[in-house]
Amino acid sequence: MDRAISASDANQRFSEMLREVQEGETFVVTSRGRPVAKVSPIDDLDRQDPALDALLDFVATLPRRHGKAWRREDLYE
Repeated sequence: MDRAISASDANQRFSEMLREVQEGETFVVTSRGRPVAKVSPIDDLDRQDPALDALLDFVATLPRRHGKAWRREDLYE
């Protein structure tokens, strides 16, 4: 189960939190009581949703596009 931790506590205990993440713990960082981030072991990337894997595979096949250089003035026309 994910452990909730405030952003302030996560900041103060970052090294300790990372050690616990390396041991398999997952944290949900909250700001003003609302979840804003999840810190989890990198191994979780191996368990991605198949739909996400399919999307990433599709995006990798798209041709690269190179747009022309733009000027700041072009933004305000």
